[in-house]
Amino acid sequence: MSDAPWWRGAVTYQIYPRSFLDTNGDGVGDLPGIIEKLDYVASLGVDAIWISPFFKSPMADYGYDIADYCDVDPMFGTLEDFDRLLAKAHGLGIRVMIDQVLSHTSVDHAWFQQSRASRDNPKADWYVWADANDDGTPPNNWLSIFGGGAWQWEPRRGQYFLHNFLASQPDLNFHNPAVRAAILDCVRFWLERGVDGLRLDAINFCFHDAQLRDNPPKPKDQRVGRGFSPDNPYAFQYHWYNNTQPENLDFLAELRALLDRYPGTVALGEISSEDSLATMAEYTEAGRLHMGYSFELLTDDFSAAHIRGTVQQLEAQMREGWPCWAISNHDVERVLSRWGRARPTAALANLFTALVCSLRGSVCIYQGEELGLTEAQVPFESLKDPYGIAFWPQFKGRDGCRTPIPWNDDAHAGFTHGEPWLPVPEEHRTLAVAQQEDDPASALQGFRRVLRWRKEQPTLRWGDIHFLDTPEPVLAFTRSHAGETVLVAFNLAASPSEAELSLDGHWHAIDGHGLAEGSFAAGRLRLPAHGVVFARQA
Repeated sequence: MSDAPWWRGAVTYQIYPRSFLDTNGDGVGDLPGIIEKLDYVASLGVDAIWISPFFKSPMADYGYDIADYCDVDPMFGTLEDFDRLLAKAHGLGIRVMIDQVLSHTSVDHAWFQQSRASRDNPKADWYVWADANDDGTPPNNWLSIFGGGAWQWEPRRGQYFLHNFLASQPDLNFHNPAVRAAILDCVRFWLERGVDGLRLDAINFCFHDAQLRDNPPKPKDQRVGRGFSPDNPYAFQYHWYNNTQPENLDFLAELRALLDRYPGTVALGEISSEDSLATMAEYTEAGRLHMGYSFELLTDDFSAAHIRGTVQQLEAQMREGWPCWAISNHDVERVLSRWGRARPTAALANLFTALVCSLRGSVCIYQGEELGLTEAQVPFESLKDPYGIAFWPQFKGRDGCRTPIPWNDDAHAGFTHGEPWLPVPEEHRTLAVAQQEDDPASALQGFRRVLRWRKEQPTLRWGDIHFLDTPEPVLAFTRSHAGETVLVAFNLAASPSEAELSLDGHWHAIDGHGLAEGSFAAGRLRLPAHGVVFARQA
């Protein structure tokens, strides 16, 4: 597979720039901070970085509300800083992917400022506008993910505009070819600068139903909290018409055609639909996105059945595409709290890393996973996330996974010499990079061992996957590639208990990963608590 594209089987490290490293003392991380720590990132053994939005923005949704797609917000630095970042990363052998938020902008974007001014200006049809019903109510029943209706009244035009997210994040009208052309020009701007890939935020939200049909109600027994909040009324509807429209497939082909003119670049789509796995399979067919990922492994369910069922369902539908898996990101509770619960240990953090890195596909690792960080408890008065503020106290928002990375045990953990934008919890300071560097039993050193070892296992990076029928809490599967078959088995027990299963054939353990290893005896596989076995078929 030496001729495989670099992104197949790659591990990408997500950097949330606000919380990585602040170099100017304003309490917010910046591009120079990323540059300063790129040697650390390279030491982790990752193949690429994905940088969350650093573009000009009023920061209503902390960068996911873009006011200028083609410039850096002064809070983060300058275009020259980004060019320096790109050059240093490439010099270290690290690819650079950037977030692209294409479905919507900020209300501060010049396009929207012009569009809302009148019904007959050159950009009047660049956003999704609709007249009120006769009684003044919005044109349909669509809901915003962040709570309430998805329509906002604009008195300048005497119409409503659509916002699938915050009211300050109006949706672009992708039915307008001029909008699609302008968006592709913005993407081209960064491809010309030399980026290696795009992480496409909410990519299935680009198009809406042109007829503005109502979404049908969802039965109570099928309502689950979408994304992040279990009590969000967004779950009361089937979202058949406000996203994931068939016209989006043609736009994905246009986007792919653009990327194909820049050899080696890649598009990774974030997908959340009524059937995200089916949409992932559809969106990654030939001539569309290179990879897709969804929220299925970003839930609270840490059962072997859920993981096996999720991967099997995708494998059954994905004929040509390539998956990407993530168990943490900037939108959900940190995995060591979400899956580890009462026993968030360094060994468990490394087990989670090994698990996601053993599935067929590429991997996104969120900053702080390598340190075994748990979810921070941010008090209400310190919250910044508008979603958390709106749904408090049932849902405390996304700030708990966005607190600054602890570099040392100083007052602000070496993140800033100012006041950090979010507080650094005391328990994170004890997990700082400086404290873990010289401890071979630390999560950090275990993370490096796992990634270094995985790079030497082509079957884990590129092989096919087949699951074994095992009882809880054992997750077991084989990976096969180039005539080699590797057995992978994990004990996911919530309590510290040993697990056993019968195993056909003859297997030889593969060591070097540094995890708690199981053993073979008389056709039986024994797995200690949170143990793992990697073995080659004899």
